[in-house]
Amino acid sequence: MSGKGHEERAARRRGGFWRDNSLTLAFGSAFLLVLLGQALAGLADFNEQLTADGLQRIGLGEYMTTSDFAVDVTENWQSEFLQFFLYIFGTVWLVQRGSPESKEPHKIGTESEQEQRMGDHAGSASPRWAGTKDWRQRVYSRSLGLVMGSLFIGSWFAQSIAGMAAYDEQQLRRLQDPVGWGGYLALPDFWNRTLQNWQSELLAVAAMVILSVYLRQRGSPESKPVGAPHTSTGVEG
Repeated sequence: MSGKGHEERAARRRGGFWRDNSLTLAFGSAFLLVLLGQALAGLADFNEQLTADGLQRIGLGEYMTTSDFAVDVTENWQSEFLQFFLYIFGTVWLVQRGSPESKEPHKIGTESEQEQRMGDHAGSASPRWAGTKDWRQRVYSRSLGLVMGSLFIGSWFAQSIAGMAAYDEQQLRRLQDPVGWGGYLALPDFWNRTLQNWQSELLAVAAMVILSVYLRQRGSPESKPVGAPHTSTGVEG
C-alpha cells in the first residue's frame, strides 16, 4: 500500500467512529428526542379530547399505538421523502446558475460514464456494482432516487391508512358511518393534511436553492465559499 493510503487510514483511525458519523448521529438523536416530544404533546392534546368526550384518558405507550399519532408522524415523513425524491431526480435536468445546490448548466442530464466513474471508468475503490455493465449498474446508478421514492410511497400509504383509521374513529364517536380507505382518499381531510406538507417542503427547497446563490455560510458544504462569485454554480465551501 502506498504512503498516501497509510496516511488516509491513519487519519480515519484518528477521526474515530463518533466524529466520522457525527452528522448522522446528531440528527438521528435529535429526531428521536423531537419524536418523543411530539408524542408527549400529542398525548396531552389527545387526552383533552377524550376528557371532553367523556372518555377515559390513556397513557403514552397506548397513545403511540393510536392512529392519531401514526397519521401525524407519517404525514410529515412522506412530505420529507417526497422533497428529497423530487430534488434528487429534478437536479438531473434542472439547474440554478450560481447555486451550490445545482450542478453546472453544461452538465444537464445523466452525464457520461466517464464523468460518473461507471463501467470501464470505475476505480478500485468504486462500489462493486458501479463497475458492472448490466442491470446491477442500472439499478445502482438510480438507487438513491428509487429508495427515496419507495420511502415516499410507503409513508404516503401508511399516512392514508392511519388517517382513515383516525377519521373513522371520529365518525364512530359521532355515531356516523365510517368511510373506508377509498372514501377517505376522496375527502378534504386527507388532501388538506397532504398538500399543506407538500407546499412547505417545495417552498423550503426553492428558498434554499435561490438564497444560496447570494448568501453564504462559512464552512458549510451547503454554501459556496464566502468569496466565491454569485455566478459560481455547483461549488461547495
